[in-house]
Amino acid sequence: MIKRIPVSAVRIGMYIADLNNDWIPHNVNRRRGIIKNDETVEKIHRLGVSYVYIDTGRGLDSPDGVAIAEVDQANERKLQDAGALKPIRQIRVDREQEFSLALRTHDEAQTLMGNLMQNVKLGKAIDLSPVHELAENLRGSVFRNQNALACLGRIREKDNYLLEHSVNLSVLMSIFGKAMGHSDDVLHQTIVGALLHDIGKILTPDHILHKPGRLSPAEFEIMKEHARHSHDLLKATEGIGELTIITAAQHHERMDGSGYPLGLKGEEISIHGRMVAIADVYDAITSDRAYHKGITPSQGLKKLLEWSGDHLDADLVRQFIRCIGLYPVGSLVLLESGRLGVVIETNEDDQRLPVVRVMYHTRFRLPIPVQTIDLSRPGNQDRIERAVDPQVYSIDVRKFLS
Repeated sequence: MIKRIPVSAVRIGMYIADLNNDWIPHNVNRRRGIIKNDETVEKIHRLGVSYVYIDTGRGLDSPDGVAIAEVDQANERKLQDAGALKPIRQIRVDREQEFSLALRTHDEAQTLMGNLMQNVKLGKAIDLSPVHELAENLRGSVFRNQNALACLGRIREKDNYLLEHSVNLSVLMSIFGKAMGHSDDVLHQTIVGALLHDIGKILTPDHILHKPGRLSPAEFEIMKEHARHSHDLLKATEGIGELTIITAAQHHERMDGSGYPLGLKGEEISIHGRMVAIADVYDAITSDRAYHKGITPSQGLKKLLEWSGDHLDADLVRQFIRCIGLYPVGSLVLLESGRLGVVIETNEDDQRLPVVRVMYHTRFRLPIPVQTIDLSRPGNQDRIERAVDPQVYSIDVRKFLS
C-alpha cells in the first residue's frame, strides 16, 4: 500500500515510492527505492519536503502513514472548497471568435521569444519594444476570452518546452492578475516578467539545459543559477520595470525558504513572486517534457493544494484555482451519463458547469459523435462526476481543443 508520511518519520528499511518534490524543477534525486542507510535519511531531510510517499508492500510501514486514497480524498475536498468560490465576471467575446486571434498571438509569441533568446545568447541587448507589444496582445486576448489562449496552452510539444513554457506562464499570469484585480501597469509588468523569467537559461550550458535525464547534484546547482542570471540580465536592461525583474527573479522562491536563488521566506517574497511560483509549478507539472510525463490539470491543482503553506502561498493557490477553474481547460471529465468530455471553456458563474466537448461513452466503450455541451444551459441534466486521466481511455485531448 502507498502511504504518505511526514519526513520526520522516514526510517532505514522504508521503500520510497515518491519524494513528493515535483515542485522542485529538474528533480535530481532518485525517486524510488529502499532506504539503506542514515546518509539517505539525512539527504531526504535536507530536500525541504514535508511529506514523502512510501510503499509498505516493499518496505517498512509507519504508524504515521496515511493511505494515498485518503490523501487524494482530502485534496479533492480542498479542491471542491476552492471550486465553490464564485469566479469574477468579465465582459468577453465568444471563444470561437477569439480563437483565431489567440492562435496568431500565440504563434507570434513563440517566434518572438525564440528570436529574443537567440539574440541575447549572441550578446545582443534585450529589445523590449516587441516584448511590450506582445504582452499587451496577450493581455487583450485574455480579457476578451481567456479560454482561447488557455486551450492553446494545452496543445504543446515536449521538445519545445522552454519556449512554450514562457508563453504559457505569461498567459497564466495574465489570467491570474486579471482575477486579482491588478492595475493595467502591474499586470503588464508581471506578464513581461513571466515572458522573460527563463532568459537566464541562455547562460546555462546546453548539455545541462537540454539533458534528457536526471541532472546530477552538481549540474542542478549550475541549473539553479539561471534565476540569478535572469535577474542580472533584466537589471541591466534599460527601461525594464521593477516588478518585471521581481517576477522573473522570484519564480523559484518558496514559502518555507527552500527555494532559490535567495532562499526568501513567506512575505519576504513579493505577492508577484508568490503568484508566479504557483503558475510556474502548475505549468511545469502538467506539461510533458523529455524527462517528465505531465499530470492532468485536476491532478496538478490537487498537488498545488497539497504543497500549500510549506512551499506555496495557500490563499493565492485558492485564488489561482478560482481563476483557471475547478476543471481547467484541457481537463478530461466523466459525466454522470457515462460520457467523457474535454473542457473547452470555463464557466464564469459556476466552476462546476463548464462547456465540454464529448466524444466517448464509457459504458459502451465506444467513440460517439463529437458534441459540444454547455453544462450550465437550462434543461441540461448531465453533470460532471469527476476528472479522469486521458491515458486510461487512450484519448488525446489536444484533438478536441481547437
